[in-house]
Amino acid sequence: MLAAALFVPGLTACGSDADKSADAGASADASAAAIPSDPKEALVASTKELEKGNFTFTLAGDGVTGEGLVHKPSNSAQMTMKIDDGSGSTMGLDMVYIESESWVKVDLGELADMIPGAAAMKDKYQHLDKSKIQDGALSLDLTKPDPGDSATMIKAITEVQKTGEGAYSGKLDASGVTDSDALDQDLIKALGAQAKSLPFTAKLDAQGRLSELVLSIPAAGETKAHEIKVAYADYGTATAAEKPAADKVVEASEQTYEMLK
Repeated sequence: MLAAALFVPGLTACGSDADKSADAGASADASAAAIPSDPKEALVASTKELEKGNFTFTLAGDGVTGEGLVHKPSNSAQMTMKIDDGSGSTMGLDMVYIESESWVKVDLGELADMIPGAAAMKDKYQHLDKSKIQDGALSLDLTKPDPGDSATMIKAITEVQKTGEGAYSGKLDASGVTDSDALDQDLIKALGAQAKSLPFTAKLDAQGRLSELVLSIPAAGETKAHEIKVAYADYGTATAAEKPAADKVVEASEQTYEMLK
C-alpha cells in the first residue's frame, strides 16, 4: 500500500512532453495489466492492499454511518460513527486507538437528558480500561485492519461479472460467513435462504485496489431492505490517529462500560 515515487536526476526532470506522455501511458498499461482478467481473481487481489493497514474509509449500513482511518505503521486507528435507530434519537461515537490504549467520545443526543451527567460528557474523550471491556469491544486488532471485512465478503462470491472499467457485480453466499462485523450472525439467520444469494457491486481504482463494495440486503424479519456500503481511499497515505488532548480526557464512567457490554 505504500506508494513509492522514484526520481532519477537528469532523466525525470529533463524528459520531453512526449516522453512524459509515453511514460504515463506505459504506467496506465502496467496498472491495467496487473489487474487479473478473471473477475473474481481481480476482486480477491483488490483486497491485498487492505492487509497493509494504511487507508481511510467510509461505511454505511442500516441506520449507521461512519468514517475513519487505519494506520498500521503507528499502530493507530480512528473511527467516528452516527447511529440512528429510527426512533428519532441518534447517538454519535468517536473512537481513537493508539497502541494498546483507546478512547471513546459518546454523544447520546436527546437521550443524554435522561442520564445524569451525560450531556456534560459529550465533548470529553473517555479513556477506556480494556480489562473492563467484554470480548475486545472497542479494542484495536491490526492483524485484521479492515473494518468492512471486504476480503471475507469477496471470498464468499458465487458469481461475478465485469460491468465496466473497474466495475463488477454479482452475488455472494453469506450463509457460511461467521467472522464478519459487517454481517452479524443475527442478520444472517434472519435472512435464511436469502443469505445464499446476496447481490453486490464493487469498484476498483486504477491500480486494481478495492475502492467500493456494496451489498444489497433484502428485508428479513424486523430488518428492512437496505445496503451495506464500504469505501476505501488514500492507500498508503493515511496519517496516524492523534491522541486526544489531555484537557479533553476523563476516565470512562461505569455507565460507559455498561453501554459497551
